[in-house]
Amino acid sequence: MADNFKGIPNAMDTEFDNFWNKVSCFAAANFPFEERCEFVRNAVDCNTSTNVVPYMTLLACELKCVNKFQEMIFISLFMMLGFQILILLIYTINDYYTPALKAVSRLLHMNEHLAGVTLMAFGNSSADLFSNLASVKRHVPVLANSLSSALFVTMISGGLICFMTPFKMNAYETVRDILFLILGTFLMDYFTSSSGVVKNEWHFSLVALVYVSYIIINVADVYLLRRTLKSTEIKIQSLMGKEQTPKTLEKIRKLEEKYDYYSQDGQVEIYERNSKVSQQDKIRYTTLRMVRDSRVSVNRGLTRFKRHDITQPKNRGLFRDFVLALRPFKCVAWRKADMLERTLLLIRTPAVILCTLYIPLVDYELDKHGWNKLLNCLHVILNPALSIAVFMSVLNTKGNTLWYIALQQQMVYGAYSLVLTVPFAIFILVKSRTDVPPSYHWLFTLMNLTGSMFIIFICATEIDKVLEVIGNIMSIDDDFMGATVKAFTGNLSSIFANTAVAAHGYPKMAFASAIGGSFFTIVVTGNTVIYVRSLVGHDVNTRNQMEEYGFSAFLFLNIGLFTILLWSTTLGFFARRSMGLYSIALYSIYLTFAILVHEKVIHSFADAPQISAAFGDI
Repeated sequence: MADNFKGIPNAMDTEFDNFWNKVSCFAAANFPFEERCEFVRNAVDCNTSTNVVPYMTLLACELKCVNKFQEMIFISLFMMLGFQILILLIYTINDYYTPALKAVSRLLHMNEHLAGVTLMAFGNSSADLFSNLASVKRHVPVLANSLSSALFVTMISGGLICFMTPFKMNAYETVRDILFLILGTFLMDYFTSSSGVVKNEWHFSLVALVYVSYIIINVADVYLLRRTLKSTEIKIQSLMGKEQTPKTLEKIRKLEEKYDYYSQDGQVEIYERNSKVSQQDKIRYTTLRMVRDSRVSVNRGLTRFKRHDITQPKNRGLFRDFVLALRPFKCVAWRKADMLERTLLLIRTPAVILCTLYIPLVDYELDKHGWNKLLNCLHVILNPALSIAVFMSVLNTKGNTLWYIALQQQMVYGAYSLVLTVPFAIFILVKSRTDVPPSYHWLFTLMNLTGSMFIIFICATEIDKVLEVIGNIMSIDDDFMGATVKAFTGNLSSIFANTAVAAHGYPKMAFASAIGGSFFTIVVTGNTVIYVRSLVGHDVNTRNQMEEYGFSAFLFLNIGLFTILLWSTTLGFFARRSMGLYSIALYSIYLTFAILVHEKVIHSFADAPQISAAFGDI
C-alpha cells in the first residue's frame, strides 16, 4: 500500500521545491554565521530585493562576519553609508528639485495649491507606489503601512511647515483636501472590513474614481479662478470709464479687493530665496503676532541677461565655466567655515559632483538661470542615456542577479538616445552663447525635474533598505517597523522636500503636498497594490492588510485630520506654530501607543489573531 504513494508529489514537496524562490533573505539571520553565505547566494530574494548595495551578501560573504560584535561594527558602517546617502538626498532636494519644481509649476501655469497636490504629491509619493509594486508578492500589510505613512506626512511634515513658516491657508482648498482625505481613508476601511477582500474591480474602480475626481476638481478650481480674475478685471475697467461717483468708487474698491484676494493664488511666482513669507499674521513664537512682510519676486529678465555682453565672443569662458561648475565647494566658503562646516563640505563632495554631472540646473534666482554651455551639452548626452540604461536594466533583470550586473548589456538602449541627443548637443554648442541662456533653456527644466526625482527615489529607497536590514538583523517585528521606522524612512524625501519648499517661500504648496501626498498614498498606492496582489493570487483579507497597527494609524490619522479642520476654522485658517507643535505631539502619542503595543503593555485596536495550523490540515 505504501508503495502506491511512493514518488507521488504532495503540497509539502512543492513547498520545498520553491523554497529558494520564496524564502526571505532576512531569514539568513536565523542561521549560524558560517552558513549564511551559502543561504544568501541561493535565496533569490537577496538579489531581487536589493536596490544598490547587497547588504546581506556583504555581511555574509564579502565581509565574512563571524560573530555579533563584527555584525554590530558592520551595521555601524551601513548607518554611516545611510548618512552619506541622506546628505545626497538633502542636497538634491534643496539645490535641484525645489528650483525645478518652481520652474515647472510656472511653466504649466499652476498656482501653489495645484502644484502641491499634483507635481509635489506625485513626486513625493510615487516612490512608495513603485517599490510596493516591485515587491507585490511579499507579505506586507499595505493598507496599514499606507495609513502609517499618511499619518507621518500629515502630522510631522505638516506640523513642521506650520512651525517653520506660519502662513495663511487657502481656506476652501484646505477644507476640500482634508475632506477628500477623510473620504479616502473611510472608503478603504469600509471595503476591507465589509467584504473582507479588496479584489472586486468595482471597488478598485470606485476608489480610483475618487482620486480622479479630486484632481479634476482642483484643475477646474484653478480654471474658474482665472475666469473670475479676468471677469473682475473687465468689470473694473468698465467702471473706470464711467463717471466717478461715490457709488462707482465704492464698487471699484470692492472689486479691487476681490481681485487682490483671488490674484494671490493666480499663478506660481519665483521669489527670492531669502525673502520672507507674505501673510497677514505671521507668528514670532507660538501665538505672538508680528508685522506683515512681503515676498520679493525674482526679476527673471535681469538674472537672465545679467552677464550678457554682445561685444564679447559667444564662447567666452567656455572651459572656465565648466571647471568652476565642477568645484565641490567655493574657496570663499572653505575659508570662512569652521571645522564642523568644513567636515560637512567634504562629506557632501560626492553628492555635489554626482548631481553636477547628471542633473542640469535651472534656477531663475541664479545669474544666467544656472546656464553652463559646455556642461549642459554634456547633460543632454549623459542624462537621457544613463536614465534609459538604468531603467531597462531594472526592467529586464531576471533570476538571481543584481540589476546593475545587467547594466553593461542594457547600455545599448541608452546608446539609442545618442541618435537624437548628440545632434542636439552639437546644435547647442554651435548656436548658443556662454553668457546668456538660449530661448529653449526651459527644456532643461524637464531633465532637471526628472533627474532630481530619480536621484531622490534611489536615495529614499536605499535609506529605507538600510534600516530594514538593520531592523531585521536586530529581530525587530516587521509590522512594528512598517508602522513606525519605515513610515519615517519611506517619507524622508517628502519631509525634506516639503520643508525645503516652505523655507523657499511656498508654505501653501508644501502643506497642499502634505495632504495631497497622503491622499495619493492611501487611495492610489494602497488601492492599486492591494488590487494587484489579489490579481496574482495573494490573500488580501482585512487582517493581512491592517495587522496589529493599522487600526491605530487609522484612528490617529482621522483624529489629526478632524482637529486640523477644527483649529483651522477656529483660527481663521492662520497656520500657527502652536498648531504645528500640536500635530507633532499627536504623532508622538501615536508612537508611544505603538511602542506600548509592541512591548505587550497594552492591547492594540486589532482583533486577537486566531491560531491556525502551520501547514495544510495538520
